[in-house]
Amino acid sequence: MSARSEREAKHPRPGSPRARLFVALDLPGDARDELARWRDDAIRGREDVRPVAPEALHVTLAFLGYRPEKEIDRIAELMASAVTERTAPRLRARDVKPLPPRRPRLFALDLHDQGGEAVALQSAVSDALETERIYKPEKRPFWPHITLARVKRNVRAAAWEGPAPPAGEWRAAAVTLYRSVLRPQGALYEPLGVASLAG
Repeated sequence: MSARSEREAKHPRPGSPRARLFVALDLPGDARDELARWRDDAIRGREDVRPVAPEALHVTLAFLGYRPEKEIDRIAELMASAVTERTAPRLRARDVKPLPPRRPRLFALDLHDQGGEAVALQSAVSDALETERIYKPEKRPFWPHITLARVKRNVRAAAWEGPAPPAGEWRAAAVTLYRSVLRPQGALYEPLGVASLAG
């Protein structure tokens, strides 16, 4: 690759097509299905919240916002390199938290991160992308959680009630780079690159 091509890859022209991107930790399919069934039972009959799609039940590691499409391959490479040989985090549901607490816009499942493995994984991904000036880390500490449902617009949500979340432990299956396409009926998530985790 020429020096000019390298410069263009790192700093694409402002007019190039852009994609809304994020990196997430995926749950095993059976764990995600179990979580979706539990969540749907918990909010059945409620008119104040909208459940996120089952494929959206993941742990976001880094939200990149809108990035030039020509960066996608490089971002996927950096992500894969950052998680190579890393152990799949062991996660367990704790309880549901309203965010923000007083007038929530969403409800999230707080996760127990055994040994801080998910936090370490997020740090590795964050550092790799920050080095290339693709991602600016948030100031607040990383919190492993899964968004379960969003509060409908102009509605004051009632407290979360229902059965306790599933008690089993999950091993997160992979880290995925997603494109998020915003739609009136909810965001559509398109996987652009997947990196498997050990264990």
